[in-house]
Amino acid sequence: MTQTRAPHDGHHEHGHHQQRGADSGQAEILDLDAEVLAEHIAAITKWLPLKSGPRQIVDLASGTGAGTFALLERFPEAHVTAVDASPGHLQRLREKACARGVGEHVRTVLADLDDATWPDLGTPDLVWASASMHHMADPDHALRTVRDLLAPDGLFAVVELAGLPRFLPENAPADRPGLEDRVHAATDRFHAEHVPHRGADWGPMLNTAGFAVAGELTVAVDIDGSRNAAIGRYALGALQRIRGAAAAELAAEDLTALDRLLDTSSPHSILRRDDLAVRTERTVWAARRN
Repeated sequence: MTQTRAPHDGHHEHGHHQQRGADSGQAEILDLDAEVLAEHIAAITKWLPLKSGPRQIVDLASGTGAGTFALLERFPEAHVTAVDASPGHLQRLREKACARGVGEHVRTVLADLDDATWPDLGTPDLVWASASMHHMADPDHALRTVRDLLAPDGLFAVVELAGLPRFLPENAPADRPGLEDRVHAATDRFHAEHVPHRGADWGPMLNTAGFAVAGELTVAVDIDGSRNAAIGRYALGALQRIRGAAAAELAAEDLTALDRLLDTSSPHSILRRDDLAVRTERTVWAARRN
């Protein structure tokens, strides 16, 4: 399993060439996620109930580095170990680190976090896992492994989206109002079967794994599309990635309407709309070892 599957991903890719293409498309949506939600990620890093500035940070299932770079913005003296199962994502992260002049503060580790044994990740003061824990095949094992590697006074931050972002007004599109709600209902059924820990309350799971929850924060996201030109591309990428999970459940008319939105050459393309927004919530659990 590749833990960097974006929160919008609804299907698996198979085959070497398909996976390479999937990684590229996923990297783009991860980059857009980081760009559009940058202020919210920064707010979370500022909220973290740390006793002192962390020196060693581990970013689990780091993707292309949204968390890594937000944490380095907040803690510029720290060193971050970014762990991911995708060589392409880690290469992109390294390139970004060099371009930002923080290459000496970033180490990348290629690893599948579903493996029974993890590589040596040191003794971090802070472990960050954003939109990744719910993808773990055995999250209890992952939580216990984090507890074992964390420094005695260290902090573990689990960041999860409460739901897939919404972009369209409720009455859109004009010929199939409420389309996005039906797409999300279809993907919710898919995720209930294939990603059962999506939307979980991580507090009790952290307690069971030997942590004490030091704080919980829910950040509401509601960004007007007119404020950020990237939101159209973000909406396009997100809906493209969940189409596969929704297609089998949607009525033919809904699938046709969705495909019109995803057709960038169409006058009905989502890229041509001026009424988009990003609406979702992010919840953070901050925990220390018992």
